Amino acid sequence: MNKAILLISCPDKKGIVAKVSNFLYTNNGNIEDADQHIDSQTNTFFMRIEWLLKGFKIPQADIAASFKKIADEFNMNWSIHYSSDIPRMAIFVSRFTHCLYDLLLRYREGQFNCTLPMIISNHKDAKPIAKNFNIPFYCFPKIKQNKLGVEKKEIDILKKEKIGTIVLARYTQIFSANFVREFPNRIINIHHSFLPAFIGSNPYKQAYRRGVKIIGATSHYVTEELDAGPIIEQDTVRVSHRDRLEDLRRKGEDLEKVVLSRAVRLHLERKVLVYNNKTVLFD
Repeated sequence: MNKAILLISCPDKKGIVAKVSNFLYTNNGNIEDADQHIDSQTNTFFMRIEWLLKGFKIPQADIAASFKKIADEFNMNWSIHYSSDIPRMAIFVSRFTHCLYDLLLRYREGQFNCTLPMIISNHKDAKPIAKNFNIPFYCFPKIKQNKLGVEKKEIDILKKEKIGTIVLARYTQIFSANFVREFPNRIINIHHSFLPAFIGSNPYKQAYRRGVKIIGATSHYVTEELDAGPIIEQDTVRVSHRDRLEDLRRKGEDLEKVVLSRAVRLHLERKVLVYNNKTVLFD
């Protein structure tokens, strides 16, 4: 059944919940899920509310305009989404394919509410995987000299295909500021450590040398500042002196798959609100 999802952030004050709830009640809205949070440090109110559109008095095309009066009254940053609008997602990958395999299997099993029109890579290694899953594959090799030109081609394809979400499944290229600005809070990355720690090209070797007792993975939105975007999901696993370097890498890759899939699902279900380079995650 078609549903509407309303996401709100605004200065906290009395009456917000009552006004939003009354808006839905007077228009015969059947609320299926509602969650809210107040950041007392910044006096910011956050809300996610989901309701059935069957029997709702306001036509879907007019809901946003009808709600605007309430939004203006409380100075809201807000957006409204509909379950009938299926997100279109693209996956970027390089030579590490464990996250790609995991995402594709979950997609095939219907765990992600999206369509997946393409996989993009800077290497050909993942082409057979894309073929096995019957997903179009694009290979754009990148070097420093052609980076901006290649990114323009990628942006053109992504816009042509109306891609709303980009997932970096261990994509080892750093995007330019221009690319990131084209897709604000829509590029999801998986970082192979528990940020901020062991930043660099070989985190497991650094962790191994330090004798750490936990290793982790972090999924975050990509911003212009490298690995400093709003964090969506994180997790850790314990390790010991008995673990070899290969064990750390295996455990880390297992974490990366789980953490990235959680972040993607939260994003696709419209359960993430970004503010002050942080996120609110709704249940």
